[in-house]
Amino acid sequence: MKRPKLAGVFLFVGFLLVYLMFVKRHYNTLQPEVYRLPPHHRLTDNNWPVSAAGRSDQYGIMFDAGSTGTRIHIFKFQIKHKEAPKLAHETFRAIKPGLSAYADDPEKCTSGIMELLEVAKSSIPSFLWNTTPVVLKATAGLRLLPGEKANHLLDQVRMVFLESPFLFRDASVSIMEGTDEGISAWITVNFLTGGLHSNNLATVGILDLGGGSTQITFSPQDEKTIQTSPIDYIRSFQIFNNTHTVYTHSYLGLGLMSARLAVLGGVDASPLGGSTELVSPCLAPEYSGRWEHADIVYTVKGQKAGEAAYEACLNKVEKVLYRKVVKASEAADMDFYAFSYYYDRAVDLGAIEERRGGTITVADYIDGAKRVCSSLSISPLQNPFLCLDLVYISVLLQELGFPPHKRFKLERTINQVETSWALGATFHYIESLKRH
Repeated sequence: MKRPKLAGVFLFVGFLLVYLMFVKRHYNTLQPEVYRLPPHHRLTDNNWPVSAAGRSDQYGIMFDAGSTGTRIHIFKFQIKHKEAPKLAHETFRAIKPGLSAYADDPEKCTSGIMELLEVAKSSIPSFLWNTTPVVLKATAGLRLLPGEKANHLLDQVRMVFLESPFLFRDASVSIMEGTDEGISAWITVNFLTGGLHSNNLATVGILDLGGGSTQITFSPQDEKTIQTSPIDYIRSFQIFNNTHTVYTHSYLGLGLMSARLAVLGGVDASPLGGSTELVSPCLAPEYSGRWEHADIVYTVKGQKAGEAAYEACLNKVEKVLYRKVVKASEAADMDFYAFSYYYDRAVDLGAIEERRGGTITVADYIDGAKRVCSSLSISPLQNPFLCLDLVYISVLLQELGFPPHKRFKLERTINQVETSWALGATFHYIESLKRH
């Protein structure tokens, strides 16, 4: 009598197994298909697509939010395992004005940012959008704004980036420290010249003269420089598995536009005594015109001085720079690249060709300043501030420790890549993605 019961148990278990197999198969058909990257597009730890052959194309988007405009740099890199990246291509666009011009109406800054993001979309394959980091670094223009106004502008940019298809983190939008600006420019130039990843090539120093700040950065060869410099002027950092120690400092308020305002008698972010009229011996005596800086429109006029225009202007500039700059004696013996307004004013002076660049000495700036200041006149073909700007540059370089015979290389691009901090900052950000 027990066998039929046993047979019934086996029969029940059999039906149960068949039912469970049916349910499992039916459930699997309802599950979404798991997408697996093909072997030629594996993901590394930092979410970059890497080919099975160990090589990949990677992109990075860097917004340079400067005092006079916003620029987008779209870099394409070729990456091989355990090798420094190679820059394959750069796409560059610029718009004006800078973010700081929207300080009182921050929502209006978004249209320009979205316009530049469209350039990025058209330059990068869509399947790489979500692994391409987008970063905005604001420089002196926002550093000079009240904190609350600067933060409102950055929040607007964050909202635009958050809606974009690119890889974004809150920390990707920030105000760049001046020293980081100098270090990133140093990385850019030395990557492009080969000194960053070569034991056979010496690194070069960089001088950057922006609108609101100016930077000097170089790698000291003399231990005495490291020991005697102010402690916050010496920085060490890692990139491409190497440690570099540099002398670097950013002088906020000594960029060409901020310094021009100071020489004219104004103060950044507020007209002197509520007035927007500025008078200076650095301008042609009969000159009267309008000049906009940091969203304030000034009326500027020339002034007949009791002495020659060059000497009168030199006196004004020396007072502005008095005891504000530290001399770096070792720098005088090193090779330096100078760019931004150093380049632009050399072009205005006729010392270099705008497209090709060239070299210039401190003495060239001094002689050019004397020549321009001695023949001040109102001309639609000449920058009315050229005398002032050249005097300022020549004094600034000497205050930094460069003698009159010191020669600088002036290059707007190296290997068709702009000599700015943007490339170096992109490298630095990608390195940080690997570490976190």
